[in-house]
Amino acid sequence: MTENEDRVYVRRCLQGERQAFEFIVRKYQSSLVNYFFRMIQERELSLEMTQEVFLRAYANLHTYKDNFQFSTWLFRIASNLLIDYWRKKKIPLVFLDAQGEDEQYAPVQLSDHEPSVAEQYERKMAMETITQALARLPENLRELFILRHINDFSYEEIAGIKNLPVGTVKNRVFQAKELLRQLMEEA
Repeated sequence: MTENEDRVYVRRCLQGERQAFEFIVRKYQSSLVNYFFRMIQERELSLEMTQEVFLRAYANLHTYKDNFQFSTWLFRIASNLLIDYWRKKKIPLVFLDAQGEDEQYAPVQLSDHEPSVAEQYERKMAMETITQALARLPENLRELFILRHINDFSYEEIAGIKNLPVGTVKNRVFQAKELLRQLMEEA
């Protein structure tokens, strides 16, 4: 489905065709769940937050301006929901030079069809290392890294989602990559 098709489904939905929104949900559901899971690392909460994004999007579909990409608009809603979550939870600030405690994080499970047991083990250990290192990134850097390298948004799209200058987004994604590399080397 292209961005033009997104606009078509939005228009159809605004004209009262409820099934048109189902196509949008199917297209973006896994990306949103993945985004939330990587940010908060709680599967059930990720599913709930994804549902909330779609509820908010449906309720505010009339405010969407089709000269912007729909995916950017949708992930802006998700990003704002995540900010609200962090504010309510009052997550402590993490400084780049702070020595954090080692915490246990559940590894991300990836489906793989034919690797050997040794390859599966190596991949699992690598994923645990990456997941733990990613979880240790400050939330603002982790979010931009996930949007860029996991959800494949362009720097311009991320700038639109986060309402930041493109140069700032590029700089912070670079900072996140460097910090992630350092954290993985430590592990």
